[in-house]
Amino acid sequence: MEVSNLICITNMRPYYNIPIIECGEPLVEIPLEKFAVESPHPYEKLGAPYGKYSPYFLRQSVVNSLITAQNYLQQLYPNWYIQIFDAYRPVAVQQFMVDYSFNQALQSRGLTKTELSETQQQEIWQAVYDIWALPSLDEKTPPPHSTGAAVDVTLVDDQGRVVNMGSPIDEMSARSLPDYYGTSNHPEAQQYHTHRLLLHDVMLKAGFQRNPREWWHFSLGDQMWVWLSNKANPSNNFTARYGRVI
Repeated sequence: MEVSNLICITNMRPYYNIPIIECGEPLVEIPLEKFAVESPHPYEKLGAPYGKYSPYFLRQSVVNSLITAQNYLQQLYPNWYIQIFDAYRPVAVQQFMVDYSFNQALQSRGLTKTELSETQQQEIWQAVYDIWALPSLDEKTPPPHSTGAAVDVTLVDDQGRVVNMGSPIDEMSARSLPDYYGTSNHPEAQQYHTHRLLLHDVMLKAGFQRNPREWWHFSLGDQMWVWLSNKANPSNNFTARYGRVI
């Protein structure tokens, strides 16, 4: 990626200014038997380079809160499950998925890298980074998933069906915005919005905050979580407790 293309991207992340005081809490394996899981893992399926690291790890406190969210969900809807789409993500995997998404965007537009104008290139990179965090190796600006404090989730109903949220995870369009369907009177759109609200409510009640641009992305204790928590309650003065793990 050209350096010029990075400038506006990095400035778009207001949480990058949040200080990190690493607490040293370990990454632990998510007890997958308590949740629904997409298998095989969606990024491993594409060839993402996890190496010896599993995507189904999070910080211990984040795992505990995720279990709490699952319990809240089942109090409302017995036999429904939170489905874990993705959790811990090394920076190398973040880079892989950024590059993959750029190439997919090219393909969907019927373009090749050699024929891209500077304007087209900027537009595509902007679309990619509206969804994907910069694969930064700077310890002050880690990708949220690389801290072990962020998780991408959806819902599975009591029939084992993935609940329709109105757009797939990682879609690079306005439909990914959490409230995209909130003002629609169409019955299906209202249902999508209700499902998104349910997911948000159980995760928020367990202490998570949701990415303002992605209905599926939740975090706890990282820079984005601090930024959103402090914004929601100006009397807060939190600092991030989780930095990049690897």
